Amino acid sequence: MSEGQRFQLGTVGALGLSVVSSVSIVICNKALISTLGFTFATTLTSWHLLVTFCSLHVVRWMKLFEHKPFDPRAVMGFGILNGTSIGLLNLSLGFNSVGFYQMTKLAIIPCTVLLETIFFRKIFSRNVQLSLTILLVGVGIATVTDLQLNFLGSILSLFAVLTTCIAQIMTNTIQKKFKVSSTQLLYQSCPYQAITLFITGPFLDGFLTNQNVFAFNYTPQVLAFIVLSCLISVSVNFSTFLVIGKTSPVTYQVLGHLKTCLVLAFGYVLLHDPFSWRNLLGILVAIVGMVLYSYYCTVESQQKAADEAAAQLSQAKESESDPLINIESEGGILTEGAPRGTGWNSAKDLQA
Repeated sequence: MSEGQRFQLGTVGALGLSVVSSVSIVICNKALISTLGFTFATTLTSWHLLVTFCSLHVVRWMKLFEHKPFDPRAVMGFGILNGTSIGLLNLSLGFNSVGFYQMTKLAIIPCTVLLETIFFRKIFSRNVQLSLTILLVGVGIATVTDLQLNFLGSILSLFAVLTTCIAQIMTNTIQKKFKVSSTQLLYQSCPYQAITLFITGPFLDGFLTNQNVFAFNYTPQVLAFIVLSCLISVSVNFSTFLVIGKTSPVTYQVLGHLKTCLVLAFGYVLLHDPFSWRNLLGILVAIVGMVLYSYYCTVESQQKAADEAAAQLSQAKESESDPLINIESEGGILTEGAPRGTGWNSAKDLQA
């Protein structure tokens, strides 16, 4: 199996793991929050991150992955920013209607595209832009209902979108800049994320729910669902970093909207949640957008790989056509077959 085939197989596996684990944790948390009344989302997320860090620490102790320390300031800044974005998203949901919160989530994709275009000079083709537009329209039709606006909620949503976009872009760039794996980055940033949410979580949850997380009645059933949610979160957090590292922040957001459609469909089929033709139409339009996005990204990725291979072959032919001459050097004589200077650098990162 070639390196490109292994990369594609790993990417498909990461996407599949992300979908399955995310849908599973949504179902578990829905039972925990809606049925059992445990509405402390931010505090629960801090426990998720703490369990994830402990699990990775055990995996590191078993020497299943190599710990690779790098710039501690980058790790700390990234961890605090990621934790802050989670808290702001929860605040946005608390201060806005569900419809406006869904619009906030939809705004993450165009904001990410804009930031990557401005600061990283990344080019998104018209086909990719069209597929993303179709996707956003479909998800909007399926999920956005009421749009009740208020000043404070709008400001919180704006900061939530910006911090989320920057955090996800940093997830991708840090892995490539410092040549660390998703596991290594998650392991080092988890403590900062967990501490940020562990400190602010009880206050945020208390402010939004008027309840005290420490005074809640923790029945065996509630504890069982909390433990299950924390265990699933290990896979969710790992797959999130893995997907963004292997693909891009935009692709991860597209995958997130696929999860939303799957959760809606699951709720209708198994839980008999209210469903309308508007929901069905939106899901179908969103799926068309996702298929087109996947198709265009695959075609452009293959074209990019072919262009790079052709460029390398052209450089190789030009190198072979140069006249072979003997050059006297300090250490001896360079003859035919000897190294003749530095060559080209092959592209190691294949963008999905």
